[in-house]
Amino acid sequence: MSLAGPLPEGPFGRAPLPLGSVAGFLEPNDPFLTACRGEHPSHTPVWFMRQAGRALPEYRSIRGEGSILDAIRHPELATEITLQPVRRYGVDAAILFSDIVVPVAAIGFGVDVNPGLGPVVERPFASAADLQRLRPLEPEVDMPWAAKTVAILVKELTVPLIGFAGGPFTLASYLIEGGPSRDYAKTKRLMHGDPALWSALLERLADLSARALVAQVQAGAAAVQVFDSWAGSLSPHDYERFVLPAARRIFSAVEGLGVPRIHFGVGTGEILDLMVEAGADVIGVDWRVPLGRAAAKAPGARALQGNLDPAACLAPWDAVAAEARLVLESAPAGMGHVFNLGHGVLPGTDPAVLSRLVELVHEEPPR
Repeated sequence: MSLAGPLPEGPFGRAPLPLGSVAGFLEPNDPFLTACRGEHPSHTPVWFMRQAGRALPEYRSIRGEGSILDAIRHPELATEITLQPVRRYGVDAAILFSDIVVPVAAIGFGVDVNPGLGPVVERPFASAADLQRLRPLEPEVDMPWAAKTVAILVKELTVPLIGFAGGPFTLASYLIEGGPSRDYAKTKRLMHGDPALWSALLERLADLSARALVAQVQAGAAAVQVFDSWAGSLSPHDYERFVLPAARRIFSAVEGLGVPRIHFGVGTGEILDLMVEAGADVIGVDWRVPLGRAAAKAPGARALQGNLDPAACLAPWDAVAAEARLVLESAPAGMGHVFNLGHGVLPGTDPAVLSRLVELVHEEPPR
């Protein structure tokens, strides 16, 4: 079945809502949603990528053995893991405990997540015949537990819940390489060598992510983030030609749902403008690009998210505080700012440091 053309009506035809209004139990001046709108909240909101995970002893005590994909399928467990960092740190947003390969795994492509390594694929994508293995996602059938987890969380949380999905290049790289890669050689070989097959692959992956995001928002997620973590390995020309159409496809699917759309990747300093062009409201910035410079590179974005180096959190507190203040001071005054790390929390991070970091960000006057 071809997924070419516009996404189907039904869940994608929902009427537009005011940005951030889907989570009806949240205050209209919620700091996170206010910043995402490009406005000025009462304090700078903060959350951390990978805030739920191995850095927390309470996570390690309940996570158990086995694949993360098994844990995600249990709504009560996934709910508790999502809530743990909110309780511990006092962050301004929660992010669903999940993984970017969940939709691909849910349709039976044959992907798992190895602890300490990342996604691995039993039979990597190699030819046009493999497109048949990427059937359309039916969230209510293939991953009903995801909507159940979101629904439970929305009742429990007093802060917005962020749903998320994988970006097209990053998902494609895992499927083609068979796992993590340093040079994405097989991925780029297919991208350049067979552009038609590449386009068909990214179109299917974009639709998988789009359907997963829409399902999360319909269940109650108040914002979404697309993690195209490894898109920074591409030149601006290659990103624009080979990835931007699929990225647009994802963001357009949630455009009318009234939630902020965040776009994040590592090493993306030279493609920030294209990430905005894809349809993002908020651009996640890694630690390599000062926020002031990122603002100039991302015209049209409502807000920036970031961007403390995660490794800085391993230093003594005085050093962490100094680096955090530099990030806050570099945030441009004319747009929203959501404080975050420039990538995910490192496993060896002291949770007490992150708690103090939240307090510091909240105490510093927003720009």
